[in-house]
Amino acid sequence: MSVTKEQVESAIKQYIDPHLEKDLVTAGAVKNLDIEGDAVKIEIVLGYPAYGFVDKLCEEIKVRVEGVEGVSKAEIEASWKIASHSVQGGMNPLEGIKNVIAVASGKGGVGKSTTAVNLALALQKEGARVGILDADIYGPSVPRMLGIHGKPESSDGKSLEPMGGHGLQAMSIGFMIDEETPMIWRGPMVTQALEQLLRDTRWKSLDYLVIDLPPGTGDVQLTLAQKVPVSGAVIVTTPQDIALLDARKGLKMFEKVEVPVLGIVENMSIHICSNCGHAEHIFGEGGGARMSEQYHVDFLGALPLDINIRVNADDGHPSVADDPDSTASMIYRDIARRTAAKLSLKAKDYSAKFPNIVIQNN
Repeated sequence: MSVTKEQVESAIKQYIDPHLEKDLVTAGAVKNLDIEGDAVKIEIVLGYPAYGFVDKLCEEIKVRVEGVEGVSKAEIEASWKIASHSVQGGMNPLEGIKNVIAVASGKGGVGKSTTAVNLALALQKEGARVGILDADIYGPSVPRMLGIHGKPESSDGKSLEPMGGHGLQAMSIGFMIDEETPMIWRGPMVTQALEQLLRDTRWKSLDYLVIDLPPGTGDVQLTLAQKVPVSGAVIVTTPQDIALLDARKGLKMFEKVEVPVLGIVENMSIHICSNCGHAEHIFGEGGGARMSEQYHVDFLGALPLDINIRVNADDGHPSVADDPDSTASMIYRDIARRTAAKLSLKAKDYSAKFPNIVIQNN
């Protein structure tokens, strides 16, 4: 009995990718499927980086395909290719950057910057080229969190070379000023400064640029969301009711400027005592999941209230970089894969594939 392509595809469809929340055939990730006698060879190309997941993925598909009657051997190859996705308002993606992911919160104090830095590092660990832009002009924290010192260089006096920290390309107003110098600027100055930091930095072939937005939903945040070409946004909140109220405002802001919200991250979800192991929901329970259900956006994951996350960030060695095998790091990496996977399902940007047409009068 000969094996058919339909039988194999049916077996593949039995497995739902936990990050895409779709089967790989429906998601268009199965690029080649060859059948020779009782041997099957399958090539899978994901649209998101998945270094820490592809081995498990291949094993899951292999087991299902080899369960098909008539198949004795299945060879699975899996890789990823990151595309550029469309941005809001007909804007064009920035040169050297395939995708911009904005990390936002409705209020301060929910761990947005820590999440943004660890998300960027997690995307890098999964196999992407990543940069981070510290857009919090009033309270830049990325230089300290990445342990970066010094000022950026400029080869032409007009553009800036990104700083480097733990393999990330990084830019922040914090590189230009003393750590204790307050930024006493009005909104228009902040917006202009951020646009310069973004557009005048010579980013080098990034798959993702993570932007750590200022907290809140005021004029500055709205202007940035309208002027910066963003592929998707991530909302960070805690389970606390008051934080969720403000997080909803952030979500609504992105909806108004037509930036797709990729999902919600619940920070400080649960505290586990380091002495006795007692688990306690200090800030409430399940708020992020309820919010995602209410507004029909994805719940990307929940992070514990862990002293090591705070200590590592303060010391310039974020958890994903300093302790990559820790529980917290594994959660960040899962959140990173989910974030990138949700983005991979959005409309792609094809502007770079079309040539410029020049009309000349001879």
